[in-house]
Amino acid sequence: MIKIIHGADFHLDSPFSGLGPQHSAQRRSELRQLPRRLADLARAEGADLVLLSGDLLDGQHIYRETAQALAEALGSIPCPVFLAPGNHDPWSQHSPYASLAWPDNVHIFSSSALEAVDLPGLGCTVWGRAFCASHQASSPLEGLNIPRDGRLHLGCLHGDVSPQSSYGPITREEIAASGLTYLALGHIHQCSGLQREEETFWAYPGCPEGRGFDETGEKGVLLVEAKPGHVEARFVPLCQRKYEILSVDITGTSEIAGAVKRALPEDAQKHMFRVLLTGEGDGPDLSALERTLAPFCYGLTLQDHTRLPQNLWERREEDSLTGLFLRTMWEKCQAQPDNQLYQLCARYGLAALENGEEGCL
Repeated sequence: MIKIIHGADFHLDSPFSGLGPQHSAQRRSELRQLPRRLADLARAEGADLVLLSGDLLDGQHIYRETAQALAEALGSIPCPVFLAPGNHDPWSQHSPYASLAWPDNVHIFSSSALEAVDLPGLGCTVWGRAFCASHQASSPLEGLNIPRDGRLHLGCLHGDVSPQSSYGPITREEIAASGLTYLALGHIHQCSGLQREEETFWAYPGCPEGRGFDETGEKGVLLVEAKPGHVEARFVPLCQRKYEILSVDITGTSEIAGAVKRALPEDAQKHMFRVLLTGEGDGPDLSALERTLAPFCYGLTLQDHTRLPQNLWERREEDSLTGLFLRTMWEKCQAQPDNQLYQLCARYGLAALENGEEGCL
């Protein structure tokens, strides 16, 4: 049984464009510390092998010191490290993978053809290949069919388990036929958990740091223990900050800011939140609320998903222009209850009808 750290999709030097200039600069700096945290974990766990399945860099044009920090951190790991460049950081003669001197323990796959590296001391073979462009129409497992020889065969690849993808499409049938014991994949930013196709186990670890609200919750790497015919995997959190989406029902609440603060976790100042205001209520002043709540979070955005109070809809029976407008909007809201645009139209239209133009501001 050997112990493997499987990571992918660091996206070092990601711009963090969803944050303000100060926070985005800080997040890029924090992201550069990620390889060092990975190295600390590998030493603490006594890893025998580290497999990094691509997109460690967010693009070809990154700060040289970022690539140097990555090389130094990986060089400090006291075991072999394998890196398979992905679609964001493809291998080329001009990429940081080719232009920097990398430590002796780091093997970077540099060909679009599959390569096998034997590790006699560990009794295993590592198979890998590189993206050499930002897109790849062929499967990274194309042609791989290793005889079941009782050895431990590991794959380190960037690809998408989706036949329609243009980023190294892989089918489950190809995984099953590969002959690999464990396939360490990168590209998908959510942890897949340990999967299995016949005798081959595979997984995506997800990205180790979220960069937006499509990458919520804990992020990290997988600690894998493998031997021929048997694989176990455990998710290990590695992120410093999380993106979270919260829903707060403000029905009957006169103090919305207080309701949001009560919904936030104790460590909210470390993390980024998107708060969805739901329930019934008058249109909240999102700008004022964000100013009030900003000190309680590292990053905060508010979205109004509230509905008009039920007693306002009762006025649709009035024989007036307001009643006619509310009857029309009521029918639309009933037909599409999740369409927030209709709720906003009803809210602002009612304000305009009863309070003039100032009611819409």
